[in-house]
Amino acid sequence: MRVLVADDERILADTVADGLRQFAMAVDVVYDGDSALERISVHRYDVAILDRDMPGITGDEVCTRVVDSGLDTRLLLLTAAAGIRDRVEGLGLGADDYMTKPFAFAELVARVQALARRSTARLKPVLEQDGVVLDTIRHFASRDGLTLNLTPKEFAVLRVLLRAGGQVVSAEELLEQAWDENADPFTNSVRVTIMTLRKKLGEPAVIHTVPRVGYRLGR
Repeated sequence: MRVLVADDERILADTVADGLRQFAMAVDVVYDGDSALERISVHRYDVAILDRDMPGITGDEVCTRVVDSGLDTRLLLLTAAAGIRDRVEGLGLGADDYMTKPFAFAELVARVQALARRSTARLKPVLEQDGVVLDTIRHFASRDGLTLNLTPKEFAVLRVLLRAGGQVVSAEELLEQAWDENADPFTNSVRVTIMTLRKKLGEPAVIHTVPRVGYRLGR
């Protein structure tokens, strides 16, 4: 799951991003509307969290442009304005959801996960293949009934492999979907994460390397 956080309150934006990463989300952060539009034009985000009141190009304008462009990114507006008229206005722009500040972080996570499940890709809450089960809501993983203690990045990589349904996923695709935009394309992070994930999944191996192509999940 890839998420964009756009808010000119830098501490808030960074705190939200760090929190979402603990739920195995790949999160990019920007602090103005221009940068938000630029990122959305380059990357495919499942969800964008937009502050309505950013200076310059506002979150409202970003929302309108994304909706008009036909992109399938789900949009969550954040604002300090809590009135019913404000909420109706925000949703009228085409936003998929609306939250007022201050907010409970647990609720924000739940709303982001719910929006991602409504994306074109239809992110299923529970993924299962070859005895491997991943519950993205409860953030729980198991194999053949045994609980797996995964790091957020291992969880994210396993989610991408499960969503592929046995198809090969390249290292580049894993970087795009499980890491944020700051990931070094020449890093060995994917290989290392795959290695540790294999160890935790145990035998018989279910993650296989396809030479010069990528990785796939299956017996």
